[in-house]
Amino acid sequence: MTDKPRTMAGDPSLAQVVERIIRVDQAGEYGAVRIYQGQRAVLGGSPRIGGALREMERQEQDHLAKFNELMSERRVRPTLLQPLWHVLGFALGAGTALLGEKAAMACTVAVEEAIDEHYASQAAQLGDEEPELLAVVQEFRDHELAHRDLALAQGAEAAPGYPLLHAVIKNGSRLAIWLSQRI
Repeated sequence: MTDKPRTMAGDPSLAQVVERIIRVDQAGEYGAVRIYQGQRAVLGGSPRIGGALREMERQEQDHLAKFNELMSERRVRPTLLQPLWHVLGFALGAGTALLGEKAAMACTVAVEEAIDEHYASQAAQLGDEEPELLAVVQEFRDHELAHRDLALAQGAEAAPGYPLLHAVIKNGSRLAIWLSQRI
C-alpha cells in the first residue's frame, strides 16, 4: 500500500483530481488521434512509416474510446478547448509530416515524452485510491512509451533542427495538458 499524500486546505478532493485526470486524458488522446491523422494525411502512403502511423493512430483511438467511456460513466465534461485541439492537433501532425518522416517522428517523441511525464504524475496522485483508473493510466503510459521508442528507432533524432523542434513541441504539449486540466 502506498502512503497517502498529505493534503492541505484548498487541495482538490480525490473526486476533483479524478475528474481532471479523465478530462485532460480524454483531451490528450483526442489530440494524439488528430496528430496521427495529420501525419497520415501527408505520409500515410509512406512504405517506411505509413504502417506505423496507422497502428499508432489505432491505439490512440482505443485510448480515446476508453476515456470517452469513463467521461460518460463518471459524468465528466470535456475540456472547452476541444475544438482548438481538433485544429491544432491535425496542423501539428500535418506540419511536422511536411517537414519529412524524421520530423514527424520527432513530433511523436516530444509528445510521448510529455505524456509519459504526465501519466507518471497521475499514477502517483492516484495511488491505491482509484485502482481501475490507475491501471488504465499505467497501461496507456506503456503504449505511449512504445510509440516514443518506435519513433526514435525511425530516426527522430536525425530530423533537421531536432533539439528545437523537440523542445517546442514538448513544451507546447505540456501547456496543452495544463490548460485542458483547467478549462
